[in-house]
Amino acid sequence: MKVMVVGARGMLGTDLMKALAAHSPVGFDLAEMDVTDAGQCHERVRDVRPDVILDAAALTNVDYCEAHAEEAFRVNGQGTGNLAAAAQDAGALLVYYSTDYVFDGTKPGAYHEEDATNPLSIYGKSKLRGEEFVRSQCVDYLILRTSWLFGCHGKNFIRTIIDAARQGQPLRVVDDQRGSPTYTRDLAAMTLALVEAGRRGTYHVTNSGACSWYELAMRSVELAPVAGAMIVPVKTHEFPRPAPRPANSILAATRLQREGFRPMRPWQEAVLDYIASCLSAS
Repeated sequence: MKVMVVGARGMLGTDLMKALAAHSPVGFDLAEMDVTDAGQCHERVRDVRPDVILDAAALTNVDYCEAHAEEAFRVNGQGTGNLAAAAQDAGALLVYYSTDYVFDGTKPGAYHEEDATNPLSIYGKSKLRGEEFVRSQCVDYLILRTSWLFGCHGKNFIRTIIDAARQGQPLRVVDDQRGSPTYTRDLAAMTLALVEAGRRGTYHVTNSGACSWYELAMRSVELAPVAGAMIVPVKTHEFPRPAPRPANSILAATRLQREGFRPMRPWQEAVLDYIASCLSAS
């Protein structure tokens, strides 16, 4: 299986390169491949002739996207469309990573793959546009919606919280937004399992369980551990941000369960592994 990873030096892309090492993946990052350049996308895909393209290239800073809508749609929307068209021409499977933020958070329970989307933020809207491009331009695709990513090779909420707590900074963290934290190593491993099993369509892929940002912060400093960490729970309206966030973005891995895939480990275990592997020396 010939594999091409786009966004190969990002937090998810780095773990995808490792998880698929047996297939000798060819990796491209922004310096080598700009997804907003349709001609360059087709050229790189023609050069590699991949069986599978993993699209981990995205503009993921939610608040930045809110203030830079044109850029967000150019990268997350049209950039994905460019890759989808190139994958279709090459007869390759395209794996696109989408987000829990395609939902508006008003559902009482967890979101299933078939639930109606209604993103609140520019980021969510631009990622949904990417989904639409994939479905309309590429016959052979996997859309993997995931959430609250953390990993060894980039900035993320857990690293930020632990670094601040170690410096003795008091922290205010919202406790009325709930989601499913996901370790990029586990997401990469499940990606490989789905690809090798020949699966197609849309899946929700997260670590098991759910929590609030406050609960994630508290568990992270407990596991680090950070003595005397000061974390105060606040409501979303007390901590205004440029981009609106869904109050509930918990994703149910309905298709994975229905098709007999083993559930990904609980988020608490993944956080412990992440801290031991990536932050213990910090």
